[in-house]
Amino acid sequence: MVASGSAADRRLFYIYVVGIFVSYLIYGYVQELMFRTKGLKQFGWYITLVQFVLYTIFSWTHLKVQKISVSKVPLTTFFGIAIVTVGTMGLSNSSLTYLNYPTQVVFKSSKLIPVMIGGVLIQKKKYRLLDYTASGMLSLGLIVFTLADVQLSPRYNSKGLVLISLALCADAVIGNVQEKVMRVGNVGTVEMVHKSYMIGTVLIFLWTILTGEFGEAFVFCSEHHFADTYFPMTMFALSGYVGVNFVLSLVKLRDALTAVTVTTLRKGATMILSFVFFPKPFTVHYLWGGALIMGGLAVQNYAKLQAKKQALQLLPISSNRI
Repeated sequence: MVASGSAADRRLFYIYVVGIFVSYLIYGYVQELMFRTKGLKQFGWYITLVQFVLYTIFSWTHLKVQKISVSKVPLTTFFGIAIVTVGTMGLSNSSLTYLNYPTQVVFKSSKLIPVMIGGVLIQKKKYRLLDYTASGMLSLGLIVFTLADVQLSPRYNSKGLVLISLALCADAVIGNVQEKVMRVGNVGTVEMVHKSYMIGTVLIFLWTILTGEFGEAFVFCSEHHFADTYFPMTMFALSGYVGVNFVLSLVKLRDALTAVTVTTLRKGATMILSFVFFPKPFTVHYLWGGALIMGGLAVQNYAKLQAKKQALQLLPISSNRI
């Protein structure tokens, strides 16, 4: 994946990539830890509610401290984004109640292709064959990598598969919708996070009240130590908030496909970290998955280089160059 544009853009690109990796490695570790905690893992929507509340507080503080001006885009515009955000995060968290962590990653890692489809349907984008090839190799590599773990320690549940599949559908839409709103409405990343998560907080709160999960989870957390409940939730939200801002910044700097490519690679690093802190048996299939990922990266780099060369060839020759 080659960063294009000015030197300043390239520096920002690498800063965003490093930020995404660091923040989401912490995010992934804490997420797996919480859903390995007996009792807490059954409250996926409540964990998401706490996450959304903290995201709203963090983003509001961010806006005030840095005195960031907001756009004139009506709040109703963010309602659809909020629904999709609730879907992708809430359903993803809830799926871990029924699935093991590697199984969830298998499904989440395949969102590269849906995002490209979303780009075509929502923004009428056109991708090159090499882009499809690279995305397919990256997704397949992570699937092979994580399926090996699933085969060694399977724990399937049809409800969990439905939840993560619905989360994947939301993933296919969210990046492209965010990109379109930010560019057309000149919406900043912090404003995007604040307004969409503020609306999402209300939606999740109403859902947990209706299902009864709010009361059960609140009692559970009250009866257990802060360090075992709200502290990991806070770290989960903090690392996620930092990460989502890096992702949205990358979407605005490049596009949704680039951001999802980076986050997909981050999942591979998350799996390695998972092996370090949550030991698992090893199989040669992990090496095959890694080889596919590296191959996908090589194809992606080649595709970017070819696109850049083609763009340079199409530039008109100015009188200063004659």
